[in-house]
Amino acid sequence: MKDSELQIDRSCHVLYSKPCKKEILAKITLHYPEAEREAVWEQVQLRYAELLSKWRTDLGGKKNFHNGVGGTYDCIAIMCFYDVCRDVVTFREMEEIEENLVLPSFRKLRFVDINKPFWKKLMYRAFSTAKKHCDTWHDYEMDVTPYENSKPIYYEFTACPAAEFAKRFGFADIMPALCNVDYASMELLHARLVRTTTCVDGCRCDYTICGDKDPYVKEHPEYRDEKGYRRNK
Repeated sequence: MKDSELQIDRSCHVLYSKPCKKEILAKITLHYPEAEREAVWEQVQLRYAELLSKWRTDLGGKKNFHNGVGGTYDCIAIMCFYDVCRDVVTFREMEEIEENLVLPSFRKLRFVDINKPFWKKLMYRAFSTAKKHCDTWHDYEMDVTPYENSKPIYYEFTACPAAEFAKRFGFADIMPALCNVDYASMELLHARLVRTTTCVDGCRCDYTICGDKDPYVKEHPEYRDEKGYRRNK
């Protein structure tokens, strides 16, 4: 099915991104013979349209920066792919899809070093700007703690539409594969993420961010929990 033929309300929703479609098709190619691939992809498309017809319509469409590559609607498409192909796709393959969407932008910023005060302060300003956008759309409810030179950056989401979608439609089990990319993205900036909970299994998703040389990192060692989430003690 052509993307243009997909029956979604484009006045409020957006289509998955082209990079997201490419990643999903690559995984379908890994697991299905050529004769079946188009039909499997169409199942993913139809599931996407079906669930969006039951989903909230206030996420801002193309105007909301959260709806770009690797964002909310790509996460929804990835969950739909998982729903159709969960019998064959692996957890690591699901992680790879989101990593391949999100990490290229961070790889371009490898010169950034959050151990240095200049870059740390600039990162804080970026998060403060992101909060203003969140306040506009009220999709992700974000709080940012005031900046302190001697402490890690801290912010949290108390609402996340991807987590909300996952819980509503029964995809909470695959959310770790979509959330873990937050760790990998920070590592590319000589930073470390310290997290103890997410919006899927708690009331918030917490982000404590410091340089990778900060003693705070050793005080909060990372581990993977039984669901696959990267977390910290």
